Amino acid sequence: MIFDHLVQGFGVAFQLANLFACFVGVLVGTLIGVLPGIGPAAAIAMLLPITFKIDPVTGMIMLAGIYYGAMYGGSTTSILVNIPGEAASVVTCLDGHQMARKGRAGPALGISAFGSFIAGTISIVGLMLVASPLAHMAVRFGPPEYFSLVCLGLITLIQLTGRSVRKGVMMGLFGLLLSFVGLDTVTGVPRFNFGMLEFMNGIESIPMVMGLFGISEVLLNIEAGGTGATILKTKIKGLFPGLEDWKQSIGAISRGSVLGFLLGVLPGGGTILASFISYATEKKISKHPEKFGTGTIEGVAGPEAANNAAVGGSFIPLTVLGIPTNVVIAILMGALVMHGIRPGPNFIQKYPDMFWGFVASMYLGNAMLLVLNLPLIPLWVQVLRVPYRILFPLILLFVVIGSYSVNLSRFDLALMLIFGVMGYVLRKFDYELAPLILAFILGPMLEEAFRQSLIMSEGSFSIFVARPASLIFLLLAFLLLLSSLVPGIRKKYAMLKE
Repeated sequence: MIFDHLVQGFGVAFQLANLFACFVGVLVGTLIGVLPGIGPAAAIAMLLPITFKIDPVTGMIMLAGIYYGAMYGGSTTSILVNIPGEAASVVTCLDGHQMARKGRAGPALGISAFGSFIAGTISIVGLMLVASPLAHMAVRFGPPEYFSLVCLGLITLIQLTGRSVRKGVMMGLFGLLLSFVGLDTVTGVPRFNFGMLEFMNGIESIPMVMGLFGISEVLLNIEAGGTGATILKTKIKGLFPGLEDWKQSIGAISRGSVLGFLLGVLPGGGTILASFISYATEKKISKHPEKFGTGTIEGVAGPEAANNAAVGGSFIPLTVLGIPTNVVIAILMGALVMHGIRPGPNFIQKYPDMFWGFVASMYLGNAMLLVLNLPLIPLWVQVLRVPYRILFPLILLFVVIGSYSVNLSRFDLALMLIFGVMGYVLRKFDYELAPLILAFILGPMLEEAFRQSLIMSEGSFSIFVARPASLIFLLLAFLLLLSSLVPGIRKKYAMLKE
């Protein structure tokens, strides 16, 4: 059955438009990964308006290609420049750059590319095998289960994102508040629109995301005095790892693939957490942990496999439950909703061409990345020399065109600038934007499930604890929130005792 669906998917993926979109996506994604300070969220936000003019399947293939392509490209900058091109590649700097300093940049780049390909392929197989059975289970979910599940997802994300739980909760609540702007879905009464007609349909997600990620990123980089990167002057040779390198790396790649996939499924897990946990795991089980940080190849192979595997895992909650687990997936979900496609338990059954075409395109995209990545390394090295003063006007041009082209509205441009300044200030004060975006995307679903549940129970809140699945999700959410608050309470109690 799965094989038949996959054949159907390759039929979709091999269509000329989809094949070209896949190629463009992975190429742009690799470039975004190579360039420090942009990231896949900002890149996808900038290119999102393009997808409104093309077929939804083609658009999603391209945007997903940017996401997993950025995971490949981020390692190049980490190894050669010691600057993570993408947040998930921070750990790769530790051993990757040390390998480059020892003249082993080639094997480091090679194992990164091959490890990413293996992990990416494993995660796609996992996506194929897990998504359909999980969708059949999710069909049984009602509004109370969805409300509790969204609560669990938001609290998990808040706990795993950033250093301050208090700031995470504040950003999540702010995102929920913004999602309530516009017409009430039940009564049709305008809410929080300050008498402005532009807010009658709510806040547009495109100007919001472009401002928070695109504009704020530019402002932060200009403030930091971004210039061309200093490339390590070493000859890149031996891109194909030797037998000894493979012996040392294969275990790390295998463990990183499984860890990354499982963490990608969890709300808030994602690529960053996967790479950190993979590195910590490899260091803990190593016979020579003291070598980590001095240029050991396992310290490159494990994290790079983990962050690529997490990408495939993160698509499971989106396609099966309609719940995004990180910012990039939230933006992709926003794109689907704007196309009139609602991800959820019936998504695979209702849109088989889109799901299986998307899965098949990920196989093709991973193969393209392996073929492209190694030969294009000299080109990426030259790209890294481009000063930021040349890049940032181009980024600004993209976000302005992208925001304006959706509704041809000057109000959207003003909204984008407001959110851009807001994002810059929030990031300066160490407030994470991920809880805000995810709460904004999930807000309507949370409200709808909550109100439908109360209608079902005739106003009784007991419905959320009377149904077993809903009760379990709420208990997990409560325990997670409690576990994050306990250390702070203990600290204050200790201070009072003194």
